[in-house]
Amino acid sequence: MSGTASFRRISLLDRVLSEADRAVRVLTGSVSAQRANPAGRLSAAADGSAEEAAGTELTESERKHAAGLMRVNHVGEVCAQALYRGQALVCDKPDTRQVFLDAAAEETDHLAWLDDRLRELRSHSSLLNPLWYAGAFGLGMLAGKAGEAWNLGFMAETERQVERHLDGHLGTLPANDARSRAIVERMAADERQHRVTAEQRGGVELPAPVRAAMRCGSKVMTSTAYYL
Repeated sequence: MSGTASFRRISLLDRVLSEADRAVRVLTGSVSAQRANPAGRLSAAADGSAEEAAGTELTESERKHAAGLMRVNHVGEVCAQALYRGQALVCDKPDTRQVFLDAAAEETDHLAWLDDRLRELRSHSSLLNPLWYAGAFGLGMLAGKAGEAWNLGFMAETERQVERHLDGHLGTLPANDARSRAIVERMAADERQHRVTAEQRGGVELPAPVRAAMRCGSKVMTSTAYYL
């Protein structure tokens, strides 16, 4: 075996092992944000406990509803992280691969912010996250193999659907849940920029049946994640 072939094989193996490590950290909540939480720092309660102050402005039903919505958003970020890492793994062009890796890095911030908010709401992330991650990663690899224009088009359509989804959450979050709302608004702005970037890089519009299948899969996921 030539030295070049050996190097390429080892490089691919290293990337696969790196992705496995990344998956473990995402699924165990061990990722950290590079940007400050848009909700800001918690103000402490009278006894000095910031955690006790979190969510006290909400009724119990509002807290549960907000937690369900934020869990759905968390699942969406788990899937986005897996999707873009999968797309990047099989992407041949370094500059296009970086587009996916940059988007995945911002999705990591979203994950960390949502983890914080779920803890504040005394709730948890989806129990099915390993399933969602594995499915999205495989889907990302398939999209990546379809060619650069389709790969970027898949990213653009994903973000377009996420934008609509987040706008819907902003309309149904409790009016006084300012912390959740601040996080969702920042996420929506980031997702919009991801879509624009993918479109400007040459992403094509996906066929209608593919877009419909994506919406159907998203509905199943979000309906389940609200409770689990």
